[in-house]
This record gives sequence, structure tokens and C-alpha cells, in this order.
Amino acid sequence: MQRLNALTDLLRHLLKWLLIAFVVAVLAGSASAGFLFALDWATRTRLAHAWLIWLLPVAGFAVGWLYLRYGSSVEGGANLLLDEIHDPKKIIPLRMAPLVLGGTVISHLFGASVGREGTAVQMGGALADQLTRMLRLNNDDRRIILMAGISAGFASVFGTPLAGAIFGLEVLAIGRLRYEAMLPCLAAAVIADQVGLWWGVQHTHYAVPLTPALSAWPLCAMVIAGVLFGVTGKVFAQATHGLSGLMKRWIGYAPLRPLAGGLAVAIAVWLLGTDRYIGLGIPTIVEALKQPLPAHDFLGKMAFTIVSLGTGFKGGEVTPLFFIGATLGNALGPLLHQPVTLLAAIGFVAVFAGAANTPIASTLMAMELFGAEIGVYAAIACVVAYLFSGHAGIYRAQRSGHAKRTLHNDTDT
Repeated sequence: MQRLNALTDLLRHLLKWLLIAFVVAVLAGSASAGFLFALDWATRTRLAHAWLIWLLPVAGFAVGWLYLRYGSSVEGGANLLLDEIHDPKKIIPLRMAPLVLGGTVISHLFGASVGREGTAVQMGGALADQLTRMLRLNNDDRRIILMAGISAGFASVFGTPLAGAIFGLEVLAIGRLRYEAMLPCLAAAVIADQVGLWWGVQHTHYAVPLTPALSAWPLCAMVIAGVLFGVTGKVFAQATHGLSGLMKRWIGYAPLRPLAGGLAVAIAVWLLGTDRYIGLGIPTIVEALKQPLPAHDFLGKMAFTIVSLGTGFKGGEVTPLFFIGATLGNALGPLLHQPVTLLAAIGFVAVFAGAANTPIASTLMAMELFGAEIGVYAAIACVVAYLFSGHAGIYRAQRSGHAKRTLHNDTDT
């Protein structure tokens, strides 16, 4: 009888979370699909009308004013979701979803250098949390449903369900996974990805033409590159947070910050005579996986993204980090005597692994995007990048569950 009761409880648990994950996935996957369609429209429109870049300061002011007027309770973005998972207090306001959706599309329409994962994650988490009150979930269950929303949003915007599932578990705390949420996160990520495909989403196809057989030097090259990728992720995170702090001290009225940032980006585009470093930059990422590119491309994208995010534009960090990593890896290929396409693919995920402190999700993403044969190389570079990126990252609310390494008198921050 005891075994029967245990089996019944387990089946009830399974059914409960599969049903909840399904609802979360439909909401998040549909929201991501609509967002990606809007993002495609914004990008095509900007490319067809280059003069729109001069309206970026006005667009930044408008989005800043909307958040000041209507979005002060959701200004924390993805960090607010992480805070609520760590210390549940109140339901995420539903307004987070339309505000971040509109703010990100506007940012891309007028030429800010921002990403898209932050938007999808925020929409997924905000929509999922609305079920908390409807289903009368306790705090433990609310933590899980928020994590499932994060996983669903990440998976559906990139088309990487395994990476999305683990990202929702791994991003909360450095060195710690919440295994009790694994089933809901996995189910939500897989279903949300399928929902997006059902809506007609077409994800970018990335290909690595050659993955060399495992041997001593390529493995050593991954370690060396991993160090550089991790340091790059650390510099990006610190510079973005540092500029954000400076802007808040220098400019008290919040809408003026993205106005200033938008003006700086527009002038820089005009002076350089190229729009290569604004928007998502996916065409350049695809180029980096095919042929050698200028060695300075990663610095250009880093500078434009730091200014855009640091001054308050909405979007995310991940796709710009893919650009930075892919172009940095592309530049490192000849120096390390490795195929530029291979190191571009490794950099694509490893800089993100260091900046977000998510080496497992990043390794799985590499295998989903580039094929399983790249797994060992990606794992080495992602883990080394994670070790060398310090304990700070792009998500301020991320906590330290365990130190990255055990050393006496370790003062690394």
C-alpha cells in the first residue's frame, strides 16, 4: 500500500507539472513567436530606411518615459524574475510583457545594439507568473513556474530546447542547479520551441563545415581561447554595469539616459559609415562561421552594445554576446592555428557562458546549433570561460551558490 501511495503521488506530481508546463509553454512560445515576427519587421524596416538611426535618441527617450510612467515596478527586467525566485514577494505585473516587447522592437527599429533573449525571458516569466494566483500556488511551486517560464522563453526565441531547459535551472545561482524544477523546465522548453515552430518561426541555421578530430593541440587551443572568452565576457558585464551606474549618477531624469545613448550610437554609425554593429548582427555572425573577418569586429560590437544597454535601451545581452564571441573566435583562429569557423562557433557560446555563468546550457546550445561532434571542444572552452569570468555576470540578481574554485584566501569578485 505504501508503494502504491508513493506511485500515485509521483504520477499526480508528473501530471500536474506537465499540464502547467504545457500552459506556460503555449503562452511563452506564442509570445516569442509574435516577438520574433515583430523583430524581423523592425530589422527589415531599419535596413530599408537608414535615416531611422537619427530618431534613435527620440525613441530612447520615449521608451524611457514609458518605463518611468508605467513600468517602474518592472524596471528590473530579468533580474526581477531572479529576485522573485530567490525571495518570492509579489506576482510579476503582467505589464512587463508588453512593455519589454514594445521597448525592444522600438530599440531594434531605430538601431540600438541590443539582443532578444531578455525580452523572451521576461515575457515567459511574467506570463507564467500570472498562473500563480489562478492556481493558488505556494512559494515553492511559484519558484518552479517562474523557472519554467524562463526556460520556455529562452528555448523558443533561439530554437534550443535543451539549452533553454538548463538555462532556467543554471542562471539562478553560480554553481548550483535546482533539480526539483528539471521536469517543468524541460517540458516547458521543448513544448515552447514546438509552439514557436507551429506559428511559423524560422530560426537562423548555423553550420560549421569542419570539426577536427580530437587531438592534443586543438584541445589546448580551446583552453587558451576559453581564457580569452571568459575575460571578454567579464569585461563586457562589468563595463555595461559600470556605464549604467555612471549614467544614473550623472543623469537623474531616466528618459534622458537612452536619449544620450541613442545620440552617441547614431553619431558613431555616421562617423564609421557602417551599421555593422547595430541591431542583432546575425548576418555578421553567419559570416564569421564561413570566412575570416576583420579582427576588430568584436570590439565594435562590444562598444555599441555596452553603450546601448548601459544607457537603458531594452532587449538583451545574449545575441550581441554571440556576435562578440563569434567574431573574436574568428580572429583567434589564425593565431591558434585552428579553423576560423570552429573557433567562431566556440566563441559564439563561450563568451556567453562566461558572461552569464552558464557553462552547461552554453555547451548544450553549441551541440544543438552546430552538431554533437563539437561538444567536447565547446565544453572545454565554456568551462574555462566560466572559470575566468569571475563571480560577476550580466545578471546582477544571480547569486553565488558555490565558489568556482576552492582556494585559500580567494578574494576574486
